[in-house]
Amino acid sequence: MRGVRDILKRVAAGETTAEAETRACLERIAAREAEIGAWAFLDPERALAEARLRDRARDKGPLQGVAVGIKDIFDTADMPTSYGSPIYAGHRPAADAACVALLRAAGAVALGKTVTTEFAMRHPGKTRNPHNPAYTPGGSSSGSAAAVAAGMVPAALGTQTLGSVIRPAAFCGIVGFKPSYGAINRAGLKCASESADTIGLFVRAVADIPPVLAAFTGAPMASYDKVLDQPPRIGLVRGIAWDKASPAAQAAFEDAARRLAKAGAILRDVALDPAFIAAHERSRLVTGYELARAYAYEWFNRREGLSAAFARNVADGMAIAFADYIAAREAVEAARRLVAGAFADCAFWLTLPAPGEAPKGLESTGDPVFNWLWTLLGVPCLTVPCGTGPGGLPLGVQLIGPPRGAARLLAGGRWVEAALG
Repeated sequence: MRGVRDILKRVAAGETTAEAETRACLERIAAREAEIGAWAFLDPERALAEARLRDRARDKGPLQGVAVGIKDIFDTADMPTSYGSPIYAGHRPAADAACVALLRAAGAVALGKTVTTEFAMRHPGKTRNPHNPAYTPGGSSSGSAAAVAAGMVPAALGTQTLGSVIRPAAFCGIVGFKPSYGAINRAGLKCASESADTIGLFVRAVADIPPVLAAFTGAPMASYDKVLDQPPRIGLVRGIAWDKASPAAQAAFEDAARRLAKAGAILRDVALDPAFIAAHERSRLVTGYELARAYAYEWFNRREGLSAAFARNVADGMAIAFADYIAAREAVEAARRLVAGAFADCAFWLTLPAPGEAPKGLESTGDPVFNWLWTLLGVPCLTVPCGTGPGGLPLGVQLIGPPRGAARLLAGGRWVEAALG
């Protein structure tokens, strides 16, 4: 599977077309979908018709010919959107989500809808890890991560409330990017947490992110398409839940740090301010309270259609006292006020994206403990593969950037990607 940048170069040179690239994706899906189950909805003829429409367009967009998987938590006008729930089986929204409309306006092809866990939370869907189908691909953006990892599509949309982009990207051995909170418009997303929900991307290389991100924000691609002119200063973060990381994940992290130092990076250990620890400890109160109220309609009117796991999440969230929610919000806000200054002497921080390799079985999508603080702080996050664990499944490292620091983080990610091979 060619990456986004390669496809764009070939389209511009007249060496390929949107239809040809879409057909290549569909052939790969036909070969592996029965094993992986990445797609919630796929109509090959609809996708090819959209590709031919792109090829006939007089004005070629900046993502011309790139096929993108759309997580089934986003509204689409020409495809059903079920949000991973039987309550919404066959649901046909009247309009595309803003991010989908922007992709199409930029010349991309919305290939199909990828599997999400129920309402983008923990109750899993059918998707399996492309590296070993006995293991989870992570969640909630299960189908998007698996589809990119399996070479079914060069890019896919995800969302992150806790760790739903970074963790599945790590489990599937690809690049996952969660930009700063609010960087990509959320209109048309079935929202779970007003304070946390962020739209993200799955690709196969960091260099594939700038053209897609630019299509969402309207900024020139060059503003994101940076490279470092010298090795970076990197902060090493081991201060949150480190005891929950497997020995293999910890060893991979330390090995990555040694390799980055050998490549010239200046490393320092980061001692997190107590405000960050307090925010981490209270962050689940924020997302739990907001989730319960976001799904008030389903809870009060369609409760029989909810899984037992999701119903427990809503019940737990409804039980959170408003005063406790406000106190937790204040703890998060206190940490947000400090986060920009915390990067004064580092280009970015390095930590783990997940406790280890993907868990066996499909009952759990894994623990987001290494993600939820950064999501609620609203900072950009990037995961880059860094080898495999004892089970032969991928491991990764997570890069954390300062607020609104996407360009700086992506440049650092390209450097880390090259240094780690």
